[in-house]
Amino acid sequence: MSHPSRPLPLRPRLLTLSAVLALAVGAACISTAQAASSAYEAEDAALSGGAAVETEHAGYTGSGYVGGFTDANKGSAAVTFTVAAASAGTGELELRYANGTGVDMTLSLYVDGTRARQLTLPSPGGWDAWGTVTAPVDLAAGGSDVALRFDSTDSGNVNLDRITVTDDDGPDPDPGGSGAELPYTEYEAEDAATNATVLGPDRTYRTVASEASGRQAVRLDQTGEYVEFTLTEPANSLVLRYSIPDSADGSGLTAPLGLYIDGRKHTDLELTSAYSWVYGQYPFPNDPSQGLAHRFFDETRTLLDPLPAGTVLRLEKDAASTAAHYDIDLIDTEQVGSPSPRPAGLVDIADHGAVPDDGADDTAAIRSAVAAAQSAGTGVWVGEGRFTITERIQVNGIEVRGAGPWHSVLEGADGRGGIEPTGGTVTIADLMIDGDVRHRDPDDQITTDTAVEGVFGPGSVVSNVWIEHAKVGMWIHNGTDGLTVTGVRVRNTFADGIHLNGGTSDTVVEQSHIRGTGDDALAMWSNGTAVSNSSFRHNTVQTPNLANGIAIYGGHGNSAVGNLIADTVTASAGIAVSTRFDPVPFSGETLIEGNTLVRAGGLEPNWNSRFGALWIYADTSDITAPVTVRDMVVRDSTYAGILMSWQRQITNVTFEDVVIDGTGTWGIEIQATGSASFTDVDVSGTGSGGLSAPAEFDVVRGEGNSGF
Repeated sequence: MSHPSRPLPLRPRLLTLSAVLALAVGAACISTAQAASSAYEAEDAALSGGAAVETEHAGYTGSGYVGGFTDANKGSAAVTFTVAAASAGTGELELRYANGTGVDMTLSLYVDGTRARQLTLPSPGGWDAWGTVTAPVDLAAGGSDVALRFDSTDSGNVNLDRITVTDDDGPDPDPGGSGAELPYTEYEAEDAATNATVLGPDRTYRTVASEASGRQAVRLDQTGEYVEFTLTEPANSLVLRYSIPDSADGSGLTAPLGLYIDGRKHTDLELTSAYSWVYGQYPFPNDPSQGLAHRFFDETRTLLDPLPAGTVLRLEKDAASTAAHYDIDLIDTEQVGSPSPRPAGLVDIADHGAVPDDGADDTAAIRSAVAAAQSAGTGVWVGEGRFTITERIQVNGIEVRGAGPWHSVLEGADGRGGIEPTGGTVTIADLMIDGDVRHRDPDDQITTDTAVEGVFGPGSVVSNVWIEHAKVGMWIHNGTDGLTVTGVRVRNTFADGIHLNGGTSDTVVEQSHIRGTGDDALAMWSNGTAVSNSSFRHNTVQTPNLANGIAIYGGHGNSAVGNLIADTVTASAGIAVSTRFDPVPFSGETLIEGNTLVRAGGLEPNWNSRFGALWIYADTSDITAPVTVRDMVVRDSTYAGILMSWQRQITNVTFEDVVIDGTGTWGIEIQATGSASFTDVDVSGTGSGGLSAPAEFDVVRGEGNSGF
């Protein structure tokens, strides 16, 4: 099935990830001391597994309550809240619920994915009577995901109204989001020791520096030039983000680069341009004769012997390094664990003829193992090594599990290969899908594959999966309900990173890292049918080459919470809330909460338009359903901090506790009719001024605003 076309129509220094957080949020503490007790409405939370907003019974707070904890959804229904905390510690959770059964019922309480306890919910009367129950809850500094799940050991059959969480009195957390909790330490080349040339900073489209993290990189173009990193944490692995020149025919150049450890040469890293460098206009073919080169960077990874903190890693253009130059953006280092053992009951693909590391096609063998696993109702085991797949592998209602993404690899060939879920509860975990896509085919043709594409049933999970060199990392189809994507790395795709298409519901993408995508890093597109009650939360996005860090195109009740987005390149916003591409119009509340946008926004050269770090865009229909933007930090926006446009109406937009610090143009730029309210919005360091708005747009000013 082809990916629907979303072309560009013709119309009138990042530091380490910890350091970027200091840059993004450390300089703007606008909180005040108060009792940290916060209420969270269930209807605004992330719903999955059949949990649904209802209004049948009276007495609820907010705009509804959540039901669906029925026997039909046992084992899958869940409500997940993102709870802020000023500091780590034990707080108290109060759950307001209804239980009209006349007997005690139960649900399970989870914190950050770990089951904390079972809650007993006595019956306070009929379904219009609401009771409360309290329980201790351990919260991480900054915040935690708190979930109420209908586990197989629970009795369920209750309605949930809201939770209230109280921690120690103290200041509220700083605004903005810290993104994903990542297992590695990131080191920027421009901050390392070097005797070479630092490129940038530069945000000019189609320059190498514009695509680098922090808009800077180090170029090694003379023998003996190096960039040298000192480890601050122990590690036994290295990921290098780099660029080398392309071959004259675009097929790719391969060249070694010396890796030295504490002054002694360890190995040559084999680098290639085969998966980078595209040319011309959208969809950017692999044809150098068309000029307009971009998409310069790729990544390579290698395991090392254990290295203590203080070890010096040097990347050097030595006598064996044959490329004309090497542009070094960053390295990631981590402590990789041993391969996981095969769980009991899983069908080993090796037992059906799959052979690792031989380059032969393992597709038939893996399909045979999948058929056996589906008959047994279990799953398949992908052991250590690289296994070649040349087509999509369909799975339904089973697990696909590996020994870890550093150890178990499904490797594509000739642009093809991936996993296609076709329904049921599917788990894909602990492996890498390394595609072989070298260009972006037109969207009405299928000559390349997405790594994971299809329909997931309730309770499905994609966890600890690493995706490289695919057309799209994950494309989630209509019919998916209750999928959780967690701990996923998506790198160097030719289109979107993770895309929730029309009809997807109750789906969460969290604690994931997306870098170097060729289109929206994270997208919800209500294409024909609404994406509903889904959330992108606590993710980190770096350097999408085209389009937005996060895009929500129409839909019902969706959210982006706690994300960190940096260095969008072209035709881009950090976050876009938009009716572009003719989606189902917005309904319910769209929540944009606790996000940090650093060096975001970008020029759309086809329109000659400058997109803001946050872009609310009424294109094919008005935006009149509520959009709430709160606790957001915008740092060093390329153009406007907030842009609201175009020739349709935008109303019911609320901005609360927003910091805009440094913009290329306006702090807030409005090119639309309608209205929006602003409370505790602080604008500073603007290139053109605090606010540009037409007379026909009603700017409703609450308390605590400054700078516009």
